[in-house]
Amino acid sequence: MPNYFYIFAKIFEMDFWTHVSRIILKGRFFILILIAAITYLLASQMEHMRFSYTEANLLPEDHKINIEYNSFLDLFGEEGNLIILAVEDSTIFTPEKFNAWNRLSKKLDSFKEVDFSVAIGDIKKLIKNNNVNKFDFVPLYDKTPETIEDVLKIKHELFENLPFFDNFLFNKKTGTIRTVIYLEKDIVNTSIRKDFVFDSLNPIIEQFENDYNIDVRVSGMPYIRTMNAQNIIDEIGLFVGLALGVTALIFFFFFRSFRATFITLLVVSIGVIWAFGFIGLFRYEISVLMALIPPLIIVIGVPNAIFLINKYQQEVKKHGNQAKSLQRVISKIGNATLMTNVTTASGFATFIFTKSQLLQEFGIIASINILGIFILALLIIPIMYSFLPLPKEKHLKHLERKWIDAIVNWMEFIVKNHRFEVYAATIVLIIASMIGVYMIKISGSLIEDMPKGKQFFKDIVFFEEEFGGIMPLEIVIDTKVEKGVMKLSTLKRMNKLDETIDEIPQLSKSISILNLVKYSKQAFYGGNPKYYQLPTNQEKNWILSYAKNATSNSDLLKNFVDSTGRYARITTFMKDIGTSKMKVIEERIHQKIEKEFPKEKYHVTMTGKALVFLKGTNFLINNLVVSLSLAILLIGIFMAFLFRSFRMILISLMPNIFPLLITAGLMGYLGIPIKPSTILVFSIAFGISVDDTIHFLAKYRQELKANNWRIKQSVYAALRETGVSMFYTSIVLFFGFLVFTISSFGGTIALGGLVSVTLLFAMVSNLLLLPSLLLSLEKKIANKKTFKEPTLDILTNEDGNNNS
Repeated sequence: MPNYFYIFAKIFEMDFWTHVSRIILKGRFFILILIAAITYLLASQMEHMRFSYTEANLLPEDHKINIEYNSFLDLFGEEGNLIILAVEDSTIFTPEKFNAWNRLSKKLDSFKEVDFSVAIGDIKKLIKNNNVNKFDFVPLYDKTPETIEDVLKIKHELFENLPFFDNFLFNKKTGTIRTVIYLEKDIVNTSIRKDFVFDSLNPIIEQFENDYNIDVRVSGMPYIRTMNAQNIIDEIGLFVGLALGVTALIFFFFFRSFRATFITLLVVSIGVIWAFGFIGLFRYEISVLMALIPPLIIVIGVPNAIFLINKYQQEVKKHGNQAKSLQRVISKIGNATLMTNVTTASGFATFIFTKSQLLQEFGIIASINILGIFILALLIIPIMYSFLPLPKEKHLKHLERKWIDAIVNWMEFIVKNHRFEVYAATIVLIIASMIGVYMIKISGSLIEDMPKGKQFFKDIVFFEEEFGGIMPLEIVIDTKVEKGVMKLSTLKRMNKLDETIDEIPQLSKSISILNLVKYSKQAFYGGNPKYYQLPTNQEKNWILSYAKNATSNSDLLKNFVDSTGRYARITTFMKDIGTSKMKVIEERIHQKIEKEFPKEKYHVTMTGKALVFLKGTNFLINNLVVSLSLAILLIGIFMAFLFRSFRMILISLMPNIFPLLITAGLMGYLGIPIKPSTILVFSIAFGISVDDTIHFLAKYRQELKANNWRIKQSVYAALRETGVSMFYTSIVLFFGFLVFTISSFGGTIALGGLVSVTLLFAMVSNLLLLPSLLLSLEKKIANKKTFKEPTLDILTNEDGNNNS
C-alpha cells in the first residue's frame, strides 16, 4: 500500500477516535455553543433561498441545443410569455356573458405586467382601402351587442369568415373561445410573474366564474410554472413534517424511549435547518429535486442515531458506566458511521461530475449535508446523553425482544441450511429482471410528472384536446439576406413546411407571417374566406405592399419576423409526448426542411423550451448512467481500500447491484419509464444500501480475528450482532422514503416508491445473500492477507464488542 494510504489508515485507528471522544466530551459546552452559532448563521442564510421561476435547463450552456435556443431568444425574446384563458360553454354566446368575457380581457390588459391581450372584442378585421393602397383595421363589431341575435351574428362572422383566428381565439368544431394574454417578457422568469398570477389573475378569474357560473380554463407556460412552483413550496413543509413524524414513530417503536426519540428529532431538525441554510448560502434555486434534500437528510440522519444510541444502550447494559459507554460510542461507532456516511455522500457527490447544473447543485448540497448530519449526530447524541441520567431498564428491553431474535434466528437458519435456495432465487430474479430491463422505455416531458389531480393539469389536458397543446416548439428560418422573409419563394417554402406541421396530430396549427399574408389576400378580395391563401406571382406585389403596412401595425404577429426581415419564426404547440414520439416528429420535420430549404440559401433550426427539455432528458439520462458507474467505481475503491482483495470487492458489491437490477426489472414490468426522476433512484439507493454491507463486513472481520479465522462462527456472529441494527435502519429508510409517495408529483412518487423497494431488497440481499457468499467462498477469501492492512481497523473493535 502506498504511504499516503497507510497514513490515512493510521488517522482512523482506535487511538485517534479515543482522542476524538475525549475532545467531544470534555469540550461539550464549547461544541454546543459552536453548533448553535453555526445553526444561527445558516438559518440567517435561508432568506436567500430562491424558488425556481423557469424550467430546469438540463443541458450545459455550451451545448449546441442551448446555443440555438439562446440565439432564438436574442432574436425574438422570451417565447413562453402567453397565458391563455378559454371557455367551452354555449351560454357564453349570450349578451351578458359575452360582454363580461370581453371586459375580463380589458381588465387584465390594464395590468402593468401584461404587454397586451387579444380577445374576441379586440379583433380588428382587415378591410381593403383602395384610396391609399393599404388595409384599414376595422373592429369586428361597432357597438356592444345587446341581443342574442347580435352575439350570434358576431359568432357567425368570426367562425365562418375569419379563418385567421381559427385555433387561436376559437375552435370552430367545439365552439370554445379563448383570450390570449401576452405578459411583459422581462417579468416571465421573475417573482413578479408569481405575484401577478396569485394576487391578480386568479382572484379575478375566480370572481368571474362565481358571478357568471362559467368554468374558465387557464394555461400557458408562465401559468403552469407558477402553479407548479407553488406546489413544490407546499410540499416541502409536508415532506419535512411527515418524514419527521414517520421516522420518529418508527424510532420510538424500536427504542420505546421519549428521551432517545427527542434527541434524534433534535439532531435531524438542526440538520434540516443546515440543509435550507446551505441552499441559501450557495444561492441555489429550489427545484423539485432540491426540495427533496431536507426530508432526505431526515431519512438518512435517523439511521446514524440508531447506530449510536443502540451502541450506547448496549454498553450501558453491559457495564453501567456512562463515561465509558459514551467514549466507546464515539470511538467504536464514530469510525464506522464515518465510512458509511462517506460512501453515501460519495453516491450523491458523483452527480457533481455530470454536465447538468441541476444535478451538480443537487449533488453538492446533498453530499455536504449528509456529512453534516453525521457530524451533528456524532457530537450532539453523546453530549446530550452526558447531561442525562443512565437509561432505565425499560429502555433497554428492546435489546432482548423475542420477535427480533426470531427474525435473526430465521436469517441464520436460511444462511446455514438453505444457501442453494438463496442462490436459485437470486438467479431466477436476475433472469426475470433482465427481461424487464428490456421493456423499459425512455420518457421526457415538461408536464408528465406534474400533479395530475390539480386543476391546472386538467386544464393542460383540455387545451391539448381543444387547441393541440400548450408547449411551444419554434422553427427559425434564416434567409441569409435582409427582407428575404417577404419573398414569395420563401413564403411558399414556409407554407410547405406549415402543411407538414398541420399533418402531425401531436402539433397544433402553426402561427407565423404566413397567417397575415394569407389574411391579406382574403382582405384584398373583399374578405372572402376562400381566398385565405398565399398570393400568386401576379398578386404578390399588390398584396404584399398592403401586408407590410398590416404587419407593422399588428401586435399579434409583430414578433414573427425580425426587424431586418431576414429571420422568420414559425410557432406551433406540442402535446405532452415522450422522447420517442418527439424523435419521429423531429425527423419528419427535418426531412421536410432539407427538401424545401436549400442549405446554401437558408439556415433552419428547431428550438423552443419543450424541445430543449426533451433533448435535456436524453442528455441527463446518459450523464446519470455515468454517475451511477462512477458511484459503483468509487465504492469499489473504498472496498479495495478496506479489504485488499478483488474477490471481497465483488462480494461486497454484488448484494448492492443485485437490488438495482431487480428495481430496473420492476420498472419495465410496471411500465415506469426511465426519466430524470426515476434514474436518480439507482445512485441514491446504491449509495445508501452499501452502508449495511460495510457494517456487516466490518463486524465479520472483527469476528474473524476473535475466532482465529474460523469462517462459519464469524459469519453467524456478525449476522447476529449487526442484523438488528441493519433491520432497524432499513425499516426506517423504507418508510422514510415511502413518505415521498404522498407527493402530487409523479416523479417524486416514483422516486420514493422505487428507492423504498430497492432498499428493502438491499436489506434482504445484505442479510441473506452476502453471508451466503462468504460461507460458500470461505476458503478463497478467509485469509489474513485479505485483511492484513490496518485500514480495516477503521471499522473494528479491539475488544470484540459489537460496533453496530
